[in-house]
Amino acid sequence: MSGTQEQTTPNRQGVPVPQLLRTDTAAVDSGSARRLATDGYLPLPGLLTADGLTLLRQEAAALEALAGRRDFAMACMDDSPRHMTTLGGQIIAETSQTIPALYQDPHLVALLGQAAGEPVTGITDPVERHVLNILHQAGDTHGAHTDDQPYALVLFLEAPADPADGGLLHFLPHAGSLRDLDTAHGARTVHHRPGDAYLLRSDTTAHRVTPLMRPGLRRTVLNFAYTTPTARPHPTGSATELYT
Repeated sequence: MSGTQEQTTPNRQGVPVPQLLRTDTAAVDSGSARRLATDGYLPLPGLLTADGLTLLRQEAAALEALAGRRDFAMACMDDSPRHMTTLGGQIIAETSQTIPALYQDPHLVALLGQAAGEPVTGITDPVERHVLNILHQAGDTHGAHTDDQPYALVLFLEAPADPADGGLLHFLPHAGSLRDLDTAHGARTVHHRPGDAYLLRSDTTAHRVTPLMRPGLRRTVLNFAYTTPTARPHPTGSATELYT
């Protein structure tokens, strides 16, 4: 489907929401659902248009002033570290028109359903729905975890250009435990560029973001959480701990 098929009310910057995304991306095809089910991960390179990347970077820069620093070990995730700056969906919804509109945009939701091979819907939790994660200090990391919701769409606004600088997604599908990230065969590490995105089967895929390796680097992403009509919730409290 084309990202310009249907016009919606422009956001405050005057860019219709469908024009923020390339929803006709070749990354989603008849084999996407199988790949996602097997790998737990589906790359969506260049999902954001140039206008979309510029606008969302502006939104994130304004929102960063409201974000909070987090430096702790998360007990419910095997004491894995959190060194990052975050902002929860409840504050984003009060401050941004663009991000909540993009989260529920029908073009995007339809694309994710096609990629997943099943209907995908937004979640009701205002905190976890759409969040901002920023790594911006040497050693910053989002430690090992699984998510409460079955699907996560991650949109890259900033990322280190060199994979050697860290900020990489490290993941293992169908993980028996978070410790398997370090020991099990099949764990992968992938690099993304600004404007890229990926869809993760985030409740069964153990994943983390590797530390930034030096000062002066930034990794800024929006994380959109989605569920399905048949999914069984299994809340851990991790989102509340990280975003409130």
